[in-house]
Amino acid sequence: MVAGRLLAERQSRHRMKHPLLPADYEDPRLALVEVTAAWETEGTSGAVLVEDGEVTGYLLGAPKPSAVWGANVWVEQAGQAVRDPEMMRDLYAVAAAKWVAGGRTAQYVLVPDEVELVDAWFRLGFGAQHAHAVRPVPVEPIAMPDGLIVRRAERGDIAVLAELDLVLPRHQALAPVFSAGEVPTLEEALADWEESIDDRDYATFVAERNGQVIGCSIGCSIEKSSAHSRLAQPDNAGFLAYAAVLPEARGNGAGRALGDSVLNWAADIGYESVVTDWRVTNLLSSRAWPRLGFVQTFHRMHRMIGY
Repeated sequence: MVAGRLLAERQSRHRMKHPLLPADYEDPRLALVEVTAAWETEGTSGAVLVEDGEVTGYLLGAPKPSAVWGANVWVEQAGQAVRDPEMMRDLYAVAAAKWVAGGRTAQYVLVPDEVELVDAWFRLGFGAQHAHAVRPVPVEPIAMPDGLIVRRAERGDIAVLAELDLVLPRHQALAPVFSAGEVPTLEEALADWEESIDDRDYATFVAERNGQVIGCSIGCSIEKSSAHSRLAQPDNAGFLAYAAVLPEARGNGAGRALGDSVLNWAADIGYESVVTDWRVTNLLSSRAWPRLGFVQTFHRMHRMIGY
């Protein structure tokens, strides 16, 4: 129960800065459910901090079975809470000894947007890798720029949508992101769109300039995203799941218009906020989405041991 109280306290502090995050987990009983789930994840290990006979912090990490992430360990949303952020460094020193001894040298941690806690992880050798962010829906519809048409995608757009599916992973394979994520083949993307174009759970928009489709964006319910669940999932929220513009068409406002289209859609649906995420080394998205009003709520930080 103590760990649940610690996590509930963390969520309360977090919501003072980011009130769109869910209030439910300020209840220690619900927070304890999340700590318990983290503890029961296969392969979990960690450390607890005991001061004067009282538990005042904990850290839990578990591996993910993915070749992309390397021999890894992840500290997820409910995997850490501590009253004194500086003491997270002591918790990590104990937990990481076992992780590294087990060969878990690729380490990832999802850190709530608390300045002192982020700084503690920074001083443990972790750097920013990925941003999670949220913003309220617009009060009034956002107008599209002149010369650009943004509309819902149609079956006749499948060929260009498949091309656009490859744009983001190809871009993120380049400097300065250097992502190791797999780039699908055009044939795979075509097959996926043939199957999913009529899926009403997703709102797909395309941007046209001079009669040519140059970009797309996708909106859906936040429940479709496993990365934005539980403590990181605002109530009644939409999700900006994807956006890409052909390289030769960038710089004319299409990316912003596509993001705004998802915001307008979310407001029309009746959502109260919209969530998105991005690689912080992606220079395009890390500048575009904050300009649309997205405010970072969680920092995914990363350290590779031994280099």
